[in-house]
Amino acid sequence: MSPRDALRRICGGLIHRVWAAIRATGAVTPKTPAGYRFRHLGEGACLSFPQGAIFGEAWIEIGEHTLVGERVSISAGMGPGVDLGPDSIVRIGRSCSIGRGSHIVGHQSIDIGDDVFTGPYVYITDQNHVYDDPEMPIGRQWPRNNPVAIGAGCWLGAGAIILPGTRIGRQSVVAGGAVVRGEFPDHCVIAGVPAKIVRRYSPETGWQPPSAPAEPGTLRALLPGA
Repeated sequence: MSPRDALRRICGGLIHRVWAAIRATGAVTPKTPAGYRFRHLGEGACLSFPQGAIFGEAWIEIGEHTLVGERVSISAGMGPGVDLGPDSIVRIGRSCSIGRGSHIVGHQSIDIGDDVFTGPYVYITDQNHVYDDPEMPIGRQWPRNNPVAIGAGCWLGAGAIILPGTRIGRQSVVAGGAVVRGEFPDHCVIAGVPAKIVRRYSPETGWQPPSAPAEPGTLRALLPGA
């Protein structure tokens, strides 16, 4: 090995060790000063370094053993330093995994159940712009909030977008790139733009396309206003 190659190997190893130390030191856990700012940060929870935009921690709850990936943004409210009242706004359950680069943007209520896993770059928000006044720029019209709930055990694929007012039942799958708005029952697969149910599960028939006959309770859950 030439002296140049030896030096390159030594420097490369040193850089990787330093970066590993920075990542470990920069992570947010219940035992770090940044972790104390959260309303609740459960035992074993970790926000990986580098974090995205994190603010409104006093209104954010993250459950035990939940892993938040690199560059994930989690926010409550429009910006830092705003009093948002007595209740939490963003709640992430136990043993979840939030993929890198994702955004969870809460203003009223975002409730993510236990054991929810997401791919990278998922976007979840309970607020959207409105366009009620056709003469006023949309960005200047006051946005509208609508709570979001994602049931326990769900999997959200890479790049999925969860819009205000969405409620997803337990153990459901959201396909990558889906744009989701509305209410969906337990045990279904949701895909498309706009997202629709493409498969659902019943103990009697297993996983079936939505055109398959459904049990009365399952069908009732799929009907508007059920």
